[in-house]
Amino acid sequence: MKFNVKQLALIGLMAAVICVLGPLALAIPISPVPISLGSLAVYFVVSVLGMKLGTISVSVYILLGLAGVPVFSNFTAGPSKLFGPTGGYIIGYIFLALICGFFVDKFGNTLSIYLLGMILGTIVLYLFGTVWLGYLLELSFAQALMAGVLPYIPGDIIKLAIAVALGIQVRKRLLKAGLI
Repeated sequence: MKFNVKQLALIGLMAAVICVLGPLALAIPISPVPISLGSLAVYFVVSVLGMKLGTISVSVYILLGLAGVPVFSNFTAGPSKLFGPTGGYIIGYIFLALICGFFVDKFGNTLSIYLLGMILGTIVLYLFGTVWLGYLLELSFAQALMAGVLPYIPGDIIKLAIAVALGIQVRKRLLKAGLI
């Protein structure tokens, strides 16, 4: 893959957006999974950049965290975080970006299908996180779902709506300017 300077700058800028929002999290007493702005950032980045550039931005974020830069929830980093109980959600961001980005690229002009893609991506993110959480903490699938998904659905709907509303506007402006 070859990228021009504009694309590289957008990848870096959007990876930085995830790095700034991703660590902002709030622990909740009923779950080992914090409420994080990471998914909001990924929704936004993919709404702006689409599948290819958005997924690369998400991958850069994950690689930075894996390398030790404190960009994961609550300013954590490293392999222990990535392979810990919430690591399935972090890895799930890649699939969220791929699925949502595909729908942004192919159906960006049809809001209902665009949102369907965002919902499908979120379901896959939840699936990765739930399976990994359950495996590491020796929880049944239902227990992991209760701990890592159900309390987060209302907030994720709000994050998705905010990110899509802002992302669509930013994407339109970048397209008009010839930057993507």
